[in-house]
Amino acid sequence: MTEHGKIENGFTEEKVSLYVAGMTCATCAKMVERELSKVDGVSFAAVNLATDSAFVVLERPVPREVLERAVREAGYDIGSPPGEGREEERYRAARRGVIFSWVVVVPLMVLMVLHMYGGPSVHAGAMKRVMQAMPFIEAVCGAFVLFGIGRRILRSAWIALSHRHANMDVLVALGALSAWGTVFVSWADPAFPSFGAISTMIVALHLTGRYIESRLRDRASKQVRALLSLSVPTARLLLSDEDIGKGDVGKEGGRKEEGGRTVEVPIEAVKSGNVVVVLPGERIAVDGEIVRGTTSIDESMLTGESIPVSRGVGDAVTGGSLNLTGALRVRATSVGEDSFLSRMASLIREAQGAKIPIQAFADRVTNRFVPVVFLLAVLSGTFWWVLYRIYGTSPLPLAFLGTAGPAKALNAFISTLVIACPCALGLAIPMALVAGTGAASKRGLLIRNAEAVQTARELGAAILDKTGTLTEGAPKVVETNLTPDLLTAAASIERSSTHPLAKAIAAAAAGDAEVSEVAETAGEGVCATVGGREFFIGRPVDPDRYGAQLDLGRTVVEMRSGDEVLGFIAVEDPIREDTSEAVRRLREMGVEVVMATGDNERTARSVAARIGVDDYCAALRPDDKLTLVRDWQARGRKVMMAGDGINDAAALKGADIGVAMGAGSDLAVENADIVIVKGGVSRVADAISLSRRIFEVIRQNLFWAFAYNVVAVPLAMLSLLNPIVAESAMAASSISVILSSMRIAGHFGREDGEGA
Repeated sequence: MTEHGKIENGFTEEKVSLYVAGMTCATCAKMVERELSKVDGVSFAAVNLATDSAFVVLERPVPREVLERAVREAGYDIGSPPGEGREEERYRAARRGVIFSWVVVVPLMVLMVLHMYGGPSVHAGAMKRVMQAMPFIEAVCGAFVLFGIGRRILRSAWIALSHRHANMDVLVALGALSAWGTVFVSWADPAFPSFGAISTMIVALHLTGRYIESRLRDRASKQVRALLSLSVPTARLLLSDEDIGKGDVGKEGGRKEEGGRTVEVPIEAVKSGNVVVVLPGERIAVDGEIVRGTTSIDESMLTGESIPVSRGVGDAVTGGSLNLTGALRVRATSVGEDSFLSRMASLIREAQGAKIPIQAFADRVTNRFVPVVFLLAVLSGTFWWVLYRIYGTSPLPLAFLGTAGPAKALNAFISTLVIACPCALGLAIPMALVAGTGAASKRGLLIRNAEAVQTARELGAAILDKTGTLTEGAPKVVETNLTPDLLTAAASIERSSTHPLAKAIAAAAAGDAEVSEVAETAGEGVCATVGGREFFIGRPVDPDRYGAQLDLGRTVVEMRSGDEVLGFIAVEDPIREDTSEAVRRLREMGVEVVMATGDNERTARSVAARIGVDDYCAALRPDDKLTLVRDWQARGRKVMMAGDGINDAAALKGADIGVAMGAGSDLAVENADIVIVKGGVSRVADAISLSRRIFEVIRQNLFWAFAYNVVAVPLAMLSLLNPIVAESAMAASSISVILSSMRIAGHFGREDGEGA
């Protein structure tokens, strides 16, 4: 998957997503990340173990084959994008591995216990022959589990070592192989204990942990598939007789319609500008504009609003929403990767592949941890061997240590290797981010930049744009003194603009005048020529002359020709129902709320009073909003900016956290750290609350991952832990981190009064 970003030096910045197969731990992800970063033209590379994905930003064109070769040079394969079939097959494969391993391990462990602790009856008759064959049974079963079921562990360990790295699979592989090797030592020396059965137990427990991890990870990543499931595979394309004569499409079959014939085609065949027919009860196939028909549309899957909305000619509709009542003709405006659903799915994948600043610390620890653990394992084994050579089988000076011996040395070596696997450390951050982004997407939030998660805990001020953020962004003309001809001219001029106020004015007149030489100035207005006469529509020269309108919270747009004021258009944008609640919640979080608007002082004061905001700034141009952000930053505050328009893009980029309304401009979304897809401005408070919760869970995960190793490693080195206990503790620590991360969804759901 490839996305395009900003243009620099004639090149459109590309963001490429790759899916990597075979990664098992944080060190694996680091190896892939390192090789991708070496590729000439790659400015940034991040690999996320939790989603098996690599995210690459290119500063110049780089063939995809080159990136894939870098992944393979790291020792891993290119996987397929997430899909129902792939995820189900991965789950089934993991389940088969767990089942087969335990089918072997359970009887083998029973036999081992009987062999070690069974009475005389066990070592008599037929059982005697079984017990005598235990070394052979352990060797065969160990080989089946290690080199059959657990071959991926060995392969991963070999890849890491061949690239001069040591991942957690290296520790497990060395521990399991060492335990299995004792079988052959015991054949040569019957006095030497065999840990062959323990080797199978180590692998089985490791595979069980991996199985639970993958199951929970897949569950946390289902929001992408749920979002894409709303897309419609086919569309009913309207073809004119002329279109039909140009090609084979539509020559046979189809349905007669006024103005042409409809033909059902794959959604991939629909191009921008094509007209599709949508019947009642069908999902709208494309993002577009209604050119014929009126209806009620269920947008709940996209906006979270359960009440259907009325839509008619000229209104925009989103692919995936449900057409309830009337037949529609929709002109496609965004198709393929440019559609709303595709863009949102891409943003989710990008979010799940993102990294948080604290991740750098965890990566450094993990990279050094594995070789240190291996050294500690060797030292512990050597220590016990030296004690054995000094004291023999006599009690040691410290009574709790018991006696030394070869078995004790091997036990310490294996247990240290196994228990110190940094699985929990490697999963502490990515699992919390995946769970967090999953919970966020279900609530209509897309966290594009993981750094916002860490920044949110220090947030001190929230600057909220008025139009489209605090208000519904669907203004309507409520009063005007323009003549019908001038209103038609104004509407025709404003149809070239995407600003919410422009859309309201454009809908105020049905006529259409010939417009030329259109020039729009962000934050000011638009200038154009109609019928040879030049008009300006935008900010009034003297806002006070419209005081009565402004005191009602309305926005006044003035129409001028030269220096002559021709009249005004009063536009009212209803305040979102959840605005006051959002302001209250932000304050309770210790965040100061500031309203920023391009409207005049009197309108801003009226709106601010109605929503409960004391601090507001009016008559702001786009650069003024950025200046406002920097002023608050200069006071030592972390600043969040929320907006939806092109004029908010600079401020969104300059803020510590930029929040864009999903229905806003593409430029605003591209420059935001968090995108609100569903719901209103209350999602801003949700975003901050959730971000803080994610970071809290990350800190808890890291603490317990470190605490576990601080306690467990010394116990293993003192040979106070059996390898089975060590592997169980290691698996339990990883699972605890995963389950801890899953708490994020539950917390968020309780906070909003519903399950997530």
